[in-house]
Amino acid sequence: MIQLGVNIDHVATLRQARYRGAKGLEAGSEPDPVFAAHEAELGGADIITVHLREDRRHIQDRDLELLTQTVRAKLNLEMGATDEMVGIALKHKVHMVTLVPEGRQEVTTEGGLDVKGQAARMKEVVKKLKGGGVTVSAFIDPVSMQVEAAKKAGFGVCELHTGAYARVFAECGGDLRKTELSAELGSLATSGGQVGASGMRFNAGHALNYFNVMRVARLPGISELHIGHSIVSRAVFVGLREAVREMKVLLVGRSDSVKE
Repeated sequence: MIQLGVNIDHVATLRQARYRGAKGLEAGSEPDPVFAAHEAELGGADIITVHLREDRRHIQDRDLELLTQTVRAKLNLEMGATDEMVGIALKHKVHMVTLVPEGRQEVTTEGGLDVKGQAARMKEVVKKLKGGGVTVSAFIDPVSMQVEAAKKAGFGVCELHTGAYARVFAECGGDLRKTELSAELGSLATSGGQVGASGMRFNAGHALNYFNVMRVARLPGISELHIGHSIVSRAVFVGLREAVREMKVLLVGRSDSVKE
């Protein structure tokens, strides 16, 4: 059954808008991503995802430390392939690391990781993380040479970047009769098939929402979807637990997915 990973970075973004630059956060600073993770789990999240960025723009070290102690679902740490982040991931013994490209000026991660262009470094980082018992995923564009490079580097998982699909879906109003949309979905399907055939787990994420998610969720062999912004946005109106529950219902097709 497909699993839902909920990215709670933007809960921290809201907090940091008030407590900007406060790495040693003031007592009572809110909203707390740790509480958000608990609410997401109660709504049916199978995975909690956070991105600890080099500049600590949203998730802080304190958040990750507490999440490793309190999250009952799988904890997925998105991060750049730096020595600092490798050390943090191994120290906290997170369940999974997703290696992503990281830019100081971007609002969120834009574009997939160039595994092929950094083959030696990726192989080194993957080896260290796997040696510490961490499952390692590559966040890549749905391109054959990147899937092949991820396999050679030792990754056990590929998360395909769905940003291009989401953009074209919006432009076409979700009409699959439009060749550009069917082409983007086809690229995801083809690359996903290559991921599975290579013995890696096929995940996907980026810019997925309540309107465009179903086409991706139905791709053959898909294991996990990682979704953040749309769920946190929906939570403004209905609460995080309900927002996660609504997304989970779309994915698994039943209304009893809230965890007791």
